[in-house]
Amino acid sequence: MLGVMARPGPSAPPLPAAITPTSVQPGGGLCMGLELAWGRLRHRWLRAFRPGYVCRMAAKRQGSCPDCPHDILDARDLKFCRNVCGYWFRPEDDRFRWRDRLGLARAGLAEVVLLTLLCLGAGLAVAGLGLWHAAFWLLLPVVAVVWFQLVFFFRDPERAIPADEGVLVSPADGTVTHVGEVEDPDFPGGRAFRISIFLSVFNVHVNRVPRSGRVVAVRYFPGCFLDARSPDCAVRNEQLWLDLEDGQSGRLLRVKQISGAVARRIVCWLKAGDQVATGERFGMIKFGSRTEVLLPAAEATDVQVKVGDRVHGGSSVLLRFKPEPV
Repeated sequence: MLGVMARPGPSAPPLPAAITPTSVQPGGGLCMGLELAWGRLRHRWLRAFRPGYVCRMAAKRQGSCPDCPHDILDARDLKFCRNVCGYWFRPEDDRFRWRDRLGLARAGLAEVVLLTLLCLGAGLAVAGLGLWHAAFWLLLPVVAVVWFQLVFFFRDPERAIPADEGVLVSPADGTVTHVGEVEDPDFPGGRAFRISIFLSVFNVHVNRVPRSGRVVAVRYFPGCFLDARSPDCAVRNEQLWLDLEDGQSGRLLRVKQISGAVARRIVCWLKAGDQVATGERFGMIKFGSRTEVLLPAAEATDVQVKVGDRVHGGSSVLLRFKPEPV
């Protein structure tokens, strides 16, 4: 059953004009800047001291990117530009694929390293107080808990993807906050059915594809950073829209990654034309945020969730579609 329905509200002010993403993290950020700077230093070192490695990687590089503005030496260099660069490496030629097996989101590894160093420095400062100092026993557990929560935030567990081809799965972990119809001129009749999910700092923040299909558009909108639980955040906050063409029916499906008061970095590495599968990872939002999925209102006939339900990205079924006519 639907449970509580979200009532259509007054028309909201339009978002700023969409910007075509120029990287997988169009909003930039401190960690992204540090990682790009580190990449430039790494390139200088490799060219100076490991020219053989540079030549071997150049021979293994696939695809083409005319007038490529990106300096692609190995697979690591595609992290921020894989959605706008024509080069790629075969899995067997990616020497850094082991990072995908760490159980942490690869898009957040730089944050994990930086935050670990900061917490380590804080821990050493606290340790310098001595075992017999009262502040030692008070502050050291605090530093440990902060570090654990920050690392826990970037976890990326495997999920059991439903085999049923007639379902729409959740694009995110979190709590369902809205279930109902909204106005949207991009959908038939100007109406869309929307399911919104709030992600707290304790949820997994990796986003997954809700249904197999083809990416038809990726649009980024700069904006505010209101609390992700605010009704206005859906129309005022920074967000990225991922439009999919359903692989079976051709219907439009839209996933919105919406920033929050704490979450300021949206990551999406897909581009128009990509073929995607149900449950496949496509990005993440760093810290508390909101994710929405929209579909034609007439298609929402067998909704499986209601407001207040907890869902898991890639595995929780949001609704079931009518079987396609043979």
